[in-house]
Amino acid sequence: MKISTKQFIQTALLLAICIASQFFKNLSVYLTGPIVNTTIIIAVLAVGLWSGLFISIIAPVTAFFISGSPIMSAIPLMFPAVMAGNTVLAVCVWYFQKHFHFRHKLPVGFIAGSLLKASFMGIVIVLILLPSFGGNIASHLPKPEALPVVLATARITFSITQLITALTGSLLAYIIWIPLQKYLKKED
Repeated sequence: MKISTKQFIQTALLLAICIASQFFKNLSVYLTGPIVNTTIIIAVLAVGLWSGLFISIIAPVTAFFISGSPIMSAIPLMFPAVMAGNTVLAVCVWYFQKHFHFRHKLPVGFIAGSLLKASFMGIVIVLILLPSFGGNIASHLPKPEALPVVLATARITFSITQLITALTGSLLAYIIWIPLQKYLKKED
């Protein structure tokens, strides 16, 4: 696979948008999450699967360095779990776009990708990683007695919140993609 300079620059710009949004993570995950998901989806649709996968893998690392996370510090296995969840969304959108031929394939792909991402992260993080390694988080907290609240919040963040932010990001991507797709066709 040969990557053109144009594709490299497009991916870099989308990654820059993703990283810039992560500076607002402490304001609300409902602001940052949809933007990250939108950039992953637009990368897949406008540049290619490899671009969406690249952003899917880099985004959790840059988010950690920007805002930090006691959960990610305590459970390093969270990094590949979040990367894989993002990858599920990217692959699902790509698959529906490339391999299905019905009118509303893209919205269905967005919804399926969002549901699969949230389900994957809910199973891996909420049902496996947090119960297995959740006790490690206490040593990374300013107040270790806050562990039960942190774990309860993490359970919601890595399941229901992931679904909401993925669906919201999908909606934003769809709104952006409609005119962007027409522009990209004219450009070719």
